[in-house]
Amino acid sequence: MNDRKNVIRIALIAILISLLAGAVVILALGKNPLSAYYNLLQGCGLAPKAKYAGSKSQLADFSSFVDFWTPMIFAALSCAVAMKAGLFNIGISGQMLVAGFISSVTIGYSSLSAPVAKPLVILLSAAAGTAVGSLIGYLKYRFNINEVVSSIMLNYIASYVISFFINTFFVDPVSRQSRNIGDNARLTFHQINLGGIKYDLPIGFLLAVAAVIIIRFLLERTVLGYELRAVGLNRTASRYAGIRVGSSIVKSMAISGLLAGIAGATYYLGYFASIQPKTLVSVGYDSIAVCLLGNSDPAGILASSFLIDIITKGSTYMSSQAGLESEIAAVITGLILLASACSSYFLGLFIRGKEHRKSTVPTPARKKSAHKE
Repeated sequence: MNDRKNVIRIALIAILISLLAGAVVILALGKNPLSAYYNLLQGCGLAPKAKYAGSKSQLADFSSFVDFWTPMIFAALSCAVAMKAGLFNIGISGQMLVAGFISSVTIGYSSLSAPVAKPLVILLSAAAGTAVGSLIGYLKYRFNINEVVSSIMLNYIASYVISFFINTFFVDPVSRQSRNIGDNARLTFHQINLGGIKYDLPIGFLLAVAAVIIIRFLLERTVLGYELRAVGLNRTASRYAGIRVGSSIVKSMAISGLLAGIAGATYYLGYFASIQPKTLVSVGYDSIAVCLLGNSDPAGILASSFLIDIITKGSTYMSSQAGLESEIAAVITGLILLASACSSYFLGLFIRGKEHRKSTVPTPARKKSAHKE
């Protein structure tokens, strides 16, 4: 319990340091940081705007934010599962792209009914992500190829190959992106009119919350989760204890890929309805910051992804209202990543400081002996 409290303290300190550093940058640009941060909340529907366009409201903005938030939860969970096994899945963006493309061309452009198409999108995306993740895990296990190298290479292979197919067969001549998928396969009920207000209602958000619960149970309450964590802590000791390390590596990357595949489905067939060629979405990379800030814990990831996506989603409105470049949001996210990466160091300082205080506080026995002397 004390360790968890220390982790929460470290995360809060990391956020505070990052926001203060971001405020210094905003002040250096001659703008008001409090006003800029308030604009971030307004852009996500967490604070009211001065006025709204037709068919829009604060609740409509918030529903769009939840739609944007959903892929990040899956992507950060994907990163966390790999990290628990001592692996670094930096190929989440590529796995999202592969899953999104396969689901789009097979189901997104089909005439299947919505009750059939939507579940198939999730299942096919999960299978595609699992296949890519398993390949990375197998290369690590069989040939000891570093997962960072293989996942980065697969990112760019996927990006260029899929771009070729989009530009050759599926391109929209106006937008130069892939053709929009049908509403029957989309995982977001887009612009649903309720009481004169249009909302984006994400189906995947309920799945994301369920995934948080399932992954936490898997990692903390099952034999598989214990093996993954043991391998992540010490592979040599795990092998000596009878754990099949190679199998655990492949399994962890397979589960990580599965979650990344569903992230791709909720992004490319949810929040967006098309794919931009030669572009790897930043969600896969921002999920690393989310995972580190949440200490690779599913519950922590739910909270940290909420914060990071407020900064990312609200940056457009902040830019228009405060006159700041939207890249300021990326600066703040990067600062959070940097501060989170130092969390182990800060945690060690906390623990050593606590132990030092305990050793210097006299116990009743010490007090009695000192009194006798």
